[in-house]
Amino acid sequence: MFNIVLHEPRIPGNVGTIGRLAFALNCKLHLIKPYGFGEITEKEVRRAGLDYWFDLEVYEYENIEAFWAKHPLNERHFLATTKTDKLYFEAEYQADDYFYFGREDAGLPEDILNKHKEGCITIPMTNNARSLNIANSVSIVAYEALKQNFGQFKKDFS
Repeated sequence: MFNIVLHEPRIPGNVGTIGRLAFALNCKLHLIKPYGFGEITEKEVRRAGLDYWFDLEVYEYENIEAFWAKHPLNERHFLATTKTDKLYFEAEYQADDYFYFGREDAGLPEDILNKHKEGCITIPMTNNARSLNIANSVSIVAYEALKQNFGQFKKDFS
C-alpha cells in the first residue's frame, strides 16, 4: 500500500507501534540505522508490535544513502517535518508512496529536508506544541493517504 520510513529511530516501543500500524495497513516499514537502542530484536518490539511483527514486511538499511540506492528520492517521497508550511492533507498521495519520519528527539536532518523541500509536509498543531509522538504522526499521515486512495484498497478491508 504505502512505505513508512523511520530515519534513525530512538525508541523501540515506537518502532513496534509503527510496525503494528504498518501491518494493519499492509504498508512496508523501512528502518534507517543507526538506531538509538541497538538492534531490532523480538524483545525490543514485542510489547508494542505484538505478534504482528513477524508478519510485517520490514527492511533495514545501514544509512540513508543505502536506502536511496534502492529507493531513489523522487516526487513520491514525503518528509514529515515541522519546518515547512505545506500541510499533510494538502499533498496528493498515491499507492507505494514513501512517508519519512525522523528521530523522536530531532526530526529529520536539515540536509535531507534540503534535498527534497518540495516533498516536505507538516501536521498542524496549536498551543505552541513542539511535536507529536512519532507513532501518532505516522498514523495521521498514513490514514490520510488511505483516505485519499480508499477506493483502490477497499477490497483489502472487507
